[in-house]
Amino acid sequence: MTFIRKPAGQAKPQKYSTDAYGRPAGKFRRNGPIRKKVCRFCADKVEIDYKNLSLLHTFVTEKGKILSGRMTGTCAKHQRELDTAIKRARMIALLPFTVN
Repeated sequence: MTFIRKPAGQAKPQKYSTDAYGRPAGKFRRNGPIRKKVCRFCADKVEIDYKNLSLLHTFVTEKGKILSGRMTGTCAKHQRELDTAIKRARMIALLPFTVN
């Protein structure tokens, strides 16, 4: 059995750099580069309050766990304030500790 090699054509010019396996180098998704998440408290100048339950519910999972700053995009300063506000709301029974 003999193998016939195809003649090598010219390579297409690439729009981005690739790694050793031909995949796009850096942080890419299928639709383009990954956008950096922006802290919504810094951008909108929103104040974190333990009585604002609609705001606090967006940073808590269905099971009652506090979402990390990497998932929500909040900066370290506001993540600490958010953590304190959620714990304070739990202590006075505005938010549940866990959901059964």
